[in-house]
Amino acid sequence: MLTAHKKSILLLTIALMSVTLLSGCTNWKKKYLALNVEHENLRGLLDREKAEKGQLADQVSQSQQTIAELQRKIEEQNQSPAEATGFGDGYDVAFDANAGTITVTLENSILFSSGKATLKTATSKELDHIQSVLSSQYAGKQVDVVGHTDSDPIKKSKWKDNWELSAQRALSVTRYLVKQGFAQEQVRAVGCGEARPVASNASSAGKAKNRRVEIVVHVKDNVAQ
Repeated sequence: MLTAHKKSILLLTIALMSVTLLSGCTNWKKKYLALNVEHENLRGLLDREKAEKGQLADQVSQSQQTIAELQRKIEEQNQSPAEATGFGDGYDVAFDANAGTITVTLENSILFSSGKATLKTATSKELDHIQSVLSSQYAGKQVDVVGHTDSDPIKKSKWKDNWELSAQRALSVTRYLVKQGFAQEQVRAVGCGEARPVASNASSAGKAKNRRVEIVVHVKDNVAQ
């Protein structure tokens, strides 16, 4: 027969074993619940990734269809790039199918006075039309407003150099488009100064062509943007 002392030790041992087992069960339950939560989080991330990939695939498909349609209008229907893109024949428009871009070029003489970055009042008609086309036909597309100058150095002006002047002119056009309702998150202002001439700066006519603002529509969605 067990003595009272031995009974006490046995009961204490059983109690400790019970506590240990219960504690172990509790720890395993906590671990299971934590792993289950982590699993659900990972599954949620995977579902969102799949949805984003699906949306991206749809965007790419739509972009390809838009580019193909523009090519068809230009090549098969003999439409000008200005007409095919919707801007109208009164505008200087170029379409690059490989890059997936539409470029509308506005001469600085239309937009600004010499050495200035404040838009002329008469400019509103052209920019309002461009903003309307961008919003109605190219909603959701990235747009770059790019300022350019000729190679003449800045004289008697508050601008430090042609780079700064071109950037401020691009900003003026960008702000106008946004003020008229174009989505701010879709447009960027870029200043190139004299770095990207389209004609020789040796003549007045060439310099006039180089002084310009380009509105570049990225029809082909760029994942890196």
